Amino acid sequence: MLTQIGVAHQVRAVDIDEQALSHESPRSYVARLARAKAQTLWDRLPTNERLPVLGSDTTVAMGADILGKPRDRGEGLRMLERLSGETHQVFTAVALCHDGGCDLRINVSDVTFRALTSTEIDAYWETGEPLDKAGGYAVQGMAAVFIERITGSYSGIMGLPLHETAELLHLIGWRLNAPLTNTLSVTGAVRGAQG
Repeated sequence: MLTQIGVAHQVRAVDIDEQALSHESPRSYVARLARAKAQTLWDRLPTNERLPVLGSDTTVAMGADILGKPRDRGEGLRMLERLSGETHQVFTAVALCHDGGCDLRINVSDVTFRALTSTEIDAYWETGEPLDKAGGYAVQGMAAVFIERITGSYSGIMGLPLHETAELLHLIGWRLNAPLTNTLSVTGAVRGAQG
């Protein structure tokens, strides 16, 4: 998605614990993880080689309940059954660490699923697509046929809200007509239960 808006970047993995804290709200959860991902990589880079670092995190929520990546088939089917015929929220936080500090933006979108049959839920699970996706689905994949309505940011639901990302990049001089002169580092976790 960064390529879509003309931002040169390198993807670098970091290893952080993505478990939600007890009683942590979805908003606080994604904010904490996005900041941790960006800050972890920023701190790891040698001072003389530091480029701005972008980190993001997305989760699906039903009220205060965080629906992370399903651990197994049973959990995945339960998630999809829960989303069936309901509206849920997708929270995505994006953090940018740079010489001036670490800034954060959060995007929240509403997604409404049509009612799903058990046959559809089973068939979707069998595609393998839900396994590593927050909430057990991918908006840009086959689950698009389940979605009646989106209110918010499609790119945010995919995992990187481009409007909020552009706001952050403006802080370090990026404009559509004035691209960054150096490559941006983008980080994602290499393991964890949520995403």
